[in-house]
Amino acid sequence: MPEGDTVYRAATRLNRALAGRELTRFELRVPKYAALDLSGLTVDGVVPRGKHLLTRIGEHTLHTHLGMDGSWQLVQLGAKWPRPDYLARVVLGTAAGTAVGFELPVVEMLPRDDEEDAVGHLGPDLLGDNWDPGLAVANLRREPDAELAGALLEQRNLAGLGNVYVTELLFLRGLHPHTHVSGAGDLDRLVELGHKLIVANRDRVERTTTGDLRPGKRTYVYGRYGKPCLRCGTRIRRGLQGRERVAAWCPSCQPTP
Repeated sequence: MPEGDTVYRAATRLNRALAGRELTRFELRVPKYAALDLSGLTVDGVVPRGKHLLTRIGEHTLHTHLGMDGSWQLVQLGAKWPRPDYLARVVLGTAAGTAVGFELPVVEMLPRDDEEDAVGHLGPDLLGDNWDPGLAVANLRREPDAELAGALLEQRNLAGLGNVYVTELLFLRGLHPHTHVSGAGDLDRLVELGHKLIVANRDRVERTTTGDLRPGKRTYVYGRYGKPCLRCGTRIRRGLQGRERVAAWCPSCQPTP
């Protein structure tokens, strides 16, 4: 699942390409909306909300989510699409070019006033204008016996963190992924650091939590399973976090709770 900074960058690119432009082509290639055509309307803007994208068109909002395999691509007029046509789920054309959403698992049209029906369940957005760290901490504290990694990944608590940031954040704070929320110590500092990390990376594609952009040096533990810890040299371990997600940690820097 993409991290919040990936969605933020996608929204920024789409907003630059579409905002203020009239739609010359509008296709939602999902059965429910196959007959809907908003051609002739102007795109007011594209905004991220956690890992969700909201494209506002007049009184309507197109709600999409990238999921595991989805992507938005900007295509110049007359250029060949970078992915096969049959993978396209959304096509938004303007006089300047086309935005194509490929393999999007969520494509939903809403009245603009009903956006909260789609994203109102989310916790405060780490990259949003209304970021509220106090609310994020309060949400985490609602389940003191929850494992910390899972609690940070729960978008209802705070929106935007994925496996990369949670794995790195726990390493930086010396916390094992299976630590309970109640045993995490200063949650305010933990949330503050998570916010700092994702903001620092929101405008660059080459994400780093170490400050080093060289390949193999950009993260402390994520993607470095079996390799030596950059801090102490201990081999990085990994295991399941819940039933599906894989957690990674340094046994020395992040002792078992």
